[in-house]
Amino acid sequence: MTEIATARRSRITPEREAELYEAVLELLREVGYDALTMDAVATRTRSSKATLYRQWGGKAELVVKALRHNKPSRLDEIDTGSIRGDLHALVAREDDCTMEQNSALMRGVAMAMHHNDDLRQAFREQLIEPEMTAFQQVLRRAVDRGEIRPDCPALDFLVHMLVGGFVTRALIENQPPTQPFLTSYLDAVVLPALGVPTT
Repeated sequence: MTEIATARRSRITPEREAELYEAVLELLREVGYDALTMDAVATRTRSSKATLYRQWGGKAELVVKALRHNKPSRLDEIDTGSIRGDLHALVAREDDCTMEQNSALMRGVAMAMHHNDDLRQAFREQLIEPEMTAFQQVLRRAVDRGEIRPDCPALDFLVHMLVGGFVTRALIENQPPTQPFLTSYLDAVVLPALGVPTT
């Protein structure tokens, strides 16, 4: 990246960036990914479209960065001393109302990814891969502490199990994920699969 491009990108303050991301998420909730336009974001945020494109390149990158900014904290910042404590702390990061809103938002984005290659690629690069790396760190610590056997076959499926808890709650029971549901799911499904005691 050139010095000029870096200078251009640095003109937006962190506070202004947070405002822009919140506006993007509001629009995403209101109209969905496909109907969301850079024009609408520019109008909502009183920005120029040129500034938005210069800063984010396009809609997919802007949406994914807004989703990433909305995450409560980084997984690699959680270290309670046990895998059970880490996973419970992960669930406790968001209250039930926020979890319901974010779950609906992510379902909409997941649907849009089926026919938007640029969104799928940005989502994978900026959200999925960093999360997978962070989960691997959490699991590595648990293995190093002797909580999980290094050859445990469920190690490769932790993220799949966690995503499954979110998705199937809505699909099967028509209910949003909640802290009590996810905590019970961790203790009944995820931790036993990893060979970790839940008491």
